[in-house]
Amino acid sequence: MYTIMRKTLIIITICFAAYACGNQDASKKEEGSAATTETPAVDTTPKVVDLSANPDYQKGLALVAGSDCLTCHKVEEKNIGPAYRDVANKYDATDANISMLAGKIIKGGQGVWGAIPMTPHPTLSQEDAEQMVKYILLLKK
Repeated sequence: MYTIMRKTLIIITICFAAYACGNQDASKKEEGSAATTETPAVDTTPKVVDLSANPDYQKGLALVAGSDCLTCHKVEEKNIGPAYRDVANKYDATDANISMLAGKIIKGGQGVWGAIPMTPHPTLSQEDAEQMVKYILLLKK
């Protein structure tokens, strides 16, 4: 019985020693990594931006949600019309593009995204249409 306990104690001691040595090597590598010539790892994970505090996002989302836009458009995928994300990726958020796209919302359009025409929204004000466009362009990836 004493021999089994002694062997077990020796094995446990060796395991702890190996574990302790391995951890010291890892901490030395971490401490010494600043002095080495290795290039630091670059974080390539996409950053998630919280747009919910952006007033253009809030106002535009409310206008889109209160309209018939979501009948033909979705944020991430094409429906009858293009995905909002695709529109955002195609156009820069310049004053000229915002005005032009707002005009397309009001007057309707056809041909840029296919043969199916976009229904005009003549009762929508230029200001509201521009606010909707600002929201859409904020969805750019």
